[in-house]
Amino acid sequence: MIPRSAATTAKNLAAGFPIVALTGPRQSGKTTLARALFSEHEYVSLEDPENREFATQDPRSFLARYSNRVIIDEAQRCPDLFSYLQGIVDENRRMGEFILTGSQQFGLLSGISQSLAGRVGLINLLPLSIAEVQNDHRLPETLDHMLLNGGYPPIFDRELDPALWFPNYVATYLERDVRQMIEVRNLDQFQRFVKLCAARTGQILNLSSLANDCGISHVTAGHWLNVLEASYLVTRIAPYFRNFGKRLVKRPKLYFLDAGLAAWLMGIRDPKTLNTHAQRGALFETLIISEFIKACFNKAQPADLYFWRDNMGHEIDLIQEQAGHLQAIEIKSGATFVREWLKPVKKWQAITKEFTLAPQIIYGGADSYQRENTRIVSWKDLSTLPPT
Repeated sequence: MIPRSAATTAKNLAAGFPIVALTGPRQSGKTTLARALFSEHEYVSLEDPENREFATQDPRSFLARYSNRVIIDEAQRCPDLFSYLQGIVDENRRMGEFILTGSQQFGLLSGISQSLAGRVGLINLLPLSIAEVQNDHRLPETLDHMLLNGGYPPIFDRELDPALWFPNYVATYLERDVRQMIEVRNLDQFQRFVKLCAARTGQILNLSSLANDCGISHVTAGHWLNVLEASYLVTRIAPYFRNFGKRLVKRPKLYFLDAGLAAWLMGIRDPKTLNTHAQRGALFETLIISEFIKACFNKAQPADLYFWRDNMGHEIDLIQEQAGHLQAIEIKSGATFVREWLKPVKKWQAITKEFTLAPQIIYGGADSYQRENTRIVSWKDLSTLPPT
């Protein structure tokens, strides 16, 4: 197993909460991490039909069978368990007694909020970060290879060709998760919707345009997008809300949470094609945004990230609030610094004045350095940035 940055957080939560929940997309390493960190716990998977039937028909006896500490994998498959867990943990008052994993926000998080509020330490575990791959000496040789691979652990653990792994992942997701969450008569149409979303990663979300291109209603498009978010495939980044005397864009940006999956859905299969592809910049931005989200999630913190754009076209790719100040981050896929990159951040500094910290530019090159009060950061050096 490639060591995970969330491991320390998970252990700390298990010392302070009776239940720890690991949630995230399928194949992000939730079960592997849970079984590695809590090896003394028993293990049961509710993906197994017999276990699921037992848990559904007789939750009390099911939990009595695992009277010691236990990992319950894919816990959202049996939502009735949550109310029974509440009684057990309130009576036993043992920290780290139950470890739950789940790959759907709808089932797991709704069950937690309804029955287990205040009793659960929650971690969202996304695919591997650049730092995790780097620390295990498995960083791809080029940025284009990193963008194609993405971060799903099986691609690195098993040294699989992403062009072979992703189609099976998507097929499994459609057949298992989508059919569980919604009634989709035409899975091919839903897959087309997913591909259209991938083509829009890094762009302002226009739900009406997305619906029209897919041949579905605006309401259906919104519902399906919620499904993709609940499956941890995409996220929406909100525009920054403070008005510095400008008319601001109010719609969110859409991002995939794994650049490799987005690239595969776009039909990009090899580094040569990617290197000259029109969406390479958007995929690099997708990679970097997901890295910041992972850094927050690995510490069990919300990803309070924003972008900024006014109606004149001035834009900052990523805004973070840090101790009352604003950190502006521009994201550029080019491997060679271009002075033009400084214009947006200088414009931002002129507008925000005392509210802003020294800006950063993350780019596709190999070296990190300082330039005109702006930190230029290689994509390989993200771990050197100040903590979020």
